[in-house]
Amino acid sequence: MRYISTRGQAPVLGFEEAMLTGLARDGGLYVPETVPVMAPEEIAALAGLPYEEAARRVVLPFLGDAFTEGELEGLIEAAYAEFAHAARAPLRQMGPNLFLLELFHGPTLAFKDFAMQLIGQLMQASLARSGKRITIVGATSGDTGSAAIEAFKGLANVDVFILFPQGRVSEVQRRQMTTAAEENVHAIALEGDFDTCQGRLKDLFNDHSFRDEVGLAGVNSINWARVLAQVVYYFTSATALGAPHRAVDFTVPTGNFGDIFAGHIARRMGLPVGKLVIATNQNDILHRTMATGEQRKEGVSPSMSPSMDIQVSSNFERVLFEAYGNDGAAVSAAMEGLASEGGYALGQGAWGWLAERFASGRASEEETLQAIFRAQVATGEILCPHSAVGYHVAETQQGANPMVTLATAHPAKFPDAVEKAIGLRPPLPPQMADLYDRPERVTEMADDLSALKTFIRETRRT
Repeated sequence: MRYISTRGQAPVLGFEEAMLTGLARDGGLYVPETVPVMAPEEIAALAGLPYEEAARRVVLPFLGDAFTEGELEGLIEAAYAEFAHAARAPLRQMGPNLFLLELFHGPTLAFKDFAMQLIGQLMQASLARSGKRITIVGATSGDTGSAAIEAFKGLANVDVFILFPQGRVSEVQRRQMTTAAEENVHAIALEGDFDTCQGRLKDLFNDHSFRDEVGLAGVNSINWARVLAQVVYYFTSATALGAPHRAVDFTVPTGNFGDIFAGHIARRMGLPVGKLVIATNQNDILHRTMATGEQRKEGVSPSMSPSMDIQVSSNFERVLFEAYGNDGAAVSAAMEGLASEGGYALGQGAWGWLAERFASGRASEEETLQAIFRAQVATGEILCPHSAVGYHVAETQQGANPMVTLATAHPAKFPDAVEKAIGLRPPLPPQMADLYDRPERVTEMADDLSALKTFIRETRRT
């Protein structure tokens, strides 16, 4: 299995190298050169399997010879051992042909746990073999950071630095990052928004001498292994609803485009996905892109769904690479336009290609509140504001197929928004009940790349 960069100028790598590299050296993102296809009978055989076994069958073809089948089985078992629900990703019916896929039963109460717990196990196994040390730097709009900290805290050969936008995550999200006591973990509150954090992360990776000096590794959804782990729950939920004998639609609350791109990969693998719907909040750059054929930044307006407060959706580059027929030069030109001019126009062919494969919708702040209220009254399910964005958009996109909305976080991570919608403050689960009592440890920094590099150099263990 070979992995190539979306910009066409980086070395071709195997799975293990691509996982540890994260961002390609030409600034692009790694994607598989070919996508393995599962036969209908192989997809049908996933129905009713334990989540771990389904994950092994879906993930294995992408690994090449990086891990044996037995190694992978053990790593997957360890990755999901601490999830609070036996089904790992249970389905909940919300109405006629409308379902919710609960992805918040992991240790940090967000869908990021599915990918981060697995990539943590894979990286640990790889580092144990090689004896190498790495420095993980991640940017988060709220949930990736805590999931990365949970996966890598306390490891002797890993240092973790997480950048989050100061004042732009929920209090629960912040405390999940800043209350880690392990000495290898460092939470950095950076001035700016998530796009600022993501921009500095890419700057660090694109400084190749610094990257090599500190052994930089990335666990954001720019890392292909993150996307791969998320492909699995599309298969488990769709087969539970009758796939491959009928198509299933999905609506995905979308910030950095990684989760919905995983659904696109599942469809390329042979899963009969009907509609794949991009759901955005008021920071609706992806919805506007689909409507107009032009991607243009308009600035970020803070919202009650902060993990979606993004204007540069990094994983969109992966789907753009396909839309342009794997033309790395065209992707590079588009990304340069986004960086230097604030936007670019899609070619007519690329826009049509995307329109055939994705639908889109948006939810305002008021529509998000109404969706939380409506779901709670109708079913008793309490939605986080991100899941509510998806729920609202899914209701507008329903057709003949079952529609699955991805519920991306536990409502207790966003108690202020939930209380505003339904008058109730959802409690934290027992394992996190003392979160507000734990001491915080955080470094506040200006948006200064040089200072950030110095801090990482001087703080990491050698």
